[in-house]
Amino acid sequence: MTGPVESAPVGKEPAANPIAATEPPTGAMGRTVSRRTRLDSFHDAFRGLGDLLRSEPNARIHLLCAVLAAGASFLFQISRLEAALVTLAIGLVLAAEAFNTAIERLADEISPTRNEGVGRAKDLAAAAVLLTATTAVVIGAAVFLPRVVP
Repeated sequence: MTGPVESAPVGKEPAANPIAATEPPTGAMGRTVSRRTRLDSFHDAFRGLGDLLRSEPNARIHLLCAVLAAGASFLFQISRLEAALVTLAIGLVLAAEAFNTAIERLADEISPTRNEGVGRAKDLAAAAVLLTATTAVVIGAAVFLPRVVP
């Protein structure tokens, strides 16, 4: 519960906080947010995406499947809802692959020697990729098989 609200005397405006008016906005953990910082964040994200695709063969396989699914979407002129489902499936699989890679790399840095708990965490991250990829295959089959197999 907060204390009583102080108000300015009648006829007088409350004094402006000169510090609040001159400080730039801050983001997470008190960091200053600027256009440059936002651009740097996008740069970092694209660098991470490039690293994912260069270093992870499974990510490249998922990307190839995504390109094929996008091509099939145009070829078969799927509905907007179907396109949304295919796009969502693609995004979830690639995101799961990125999370899995991040968890594996972080785990390897924290525990370079074999550790049962770390190994189980890495297995769970890999399971997330398997689940999203399986779901994507089911969505792809539901959307594309009726168009291929009459």
